[in-house]
Amino acid sequence: MRIGELSKRAGVSPRSLRYYEEQGLLTSSRSDTGQRHYSGAAVQRVSLIRQLFDAGMSSRVIATVLPCVDIPGDLGVAEQTFTAMTRERTRIDADIAHLIETRDALDALISANSRHRAKLSTVSEPVTRSA
Repeated sequence: MRIGELSKRAGVSPRSLRYYEEQGLLTSSRSDTGQRHYSGAAVQRVSLIRQLFDAGMSSRVIATVLPCVDIPGDLGVAEQTFTAMTRERTRIDADIAHLIETRDALDALISANSRHRAKLSTVSEPVTRSA
């Protein structure tokens, strides 16, 4: 199938498909006129690539995980894939912890601002700024 058909069937843009090829995540053959042609299995492959992106993996990490699909009976590949996925989970956990710290710091600032606004609302005359 050509890139437009794969794009429709997989629900991704042709630009994304070209990017996946550039990153070594997807392969195609070329016609004499240079048009890309994909196998029927490409739809499932693109779906898996999307799942891996949705799981927060970068194209670099996805490239290390895909051999587990391509060579499913190789224990060494399966171990490398497991290591890559657990490393990604650890990275995501660290990102979540950092976001929680950031949110807590913002909550403290919002609370201080709320107290300040409450204090200002009890003042009868507005404070004017001087230039």
